[in-house]
Amino acid sequence: MAAAPPAAVRMLAVWHRVECWLAVVCFSFIAVILVLDVLGREALAPFLNLIGVDIGPTGIFASQRFAIYALVVGSFAGIGIATATGSHLVPRVAFGWVPKAFGPTMDRIADLFTGCFLVAVAYYGVKFVEVTYSIDLRAPVLDWVVWPFQIAIPLGFFSAACRYFIYAVWPALRPQLPEFQE
Repeated sequence: MAAAPPAAVRMLAVWHRVECWLAVVCFSFIAVILVLDVLGREALAPFLNLIGVDIGPTGIFASQRFAIYALVVGSFAGIGIATATGSHLVPRVAFGWVPKAFGPTMDRIADLFTGCFLVAVAYYGVKFVEVTYSIDLRAPVLDWVVWPFQIAIPLGFFSAACRYFIYAVWPALRPQLPEFQE
């Protein structure tokens, strides 16, 4: 079994860090925009009405829509994060069917199978995005095209697929699964 080249280790570390930062930015944005929206509607508006100032609607226009798009991007970045950290759910079906001596080989086969499966899912994600692009699907209220946000769907699955292929080539890079699933 070949040791993983240092460049592969560094690439996976940077790749993981980028996905983590993307998820943090998306979920922080969701928290901030929704809190500001609620504060605007539930605190600022009553205060201004109390002192006789009518500024019209308060809160942040389309904040829930913005939050949904950030959720899509952050959630699909999470697929790669879960794969990189070994924190995704792993069904324990058939874990004892093969002798332990074949475990490393079976792990590589499973990684290849999972990578191929995720490439297929990413392919259908691309088809989904192509359809929304071709019909010029737009977001209600904002009138923005939605396909740029939907690109996160196939990218998330493709990111995980690439990691599984890398784990099949260099099994030492695969994260260790926890002893139990919560």
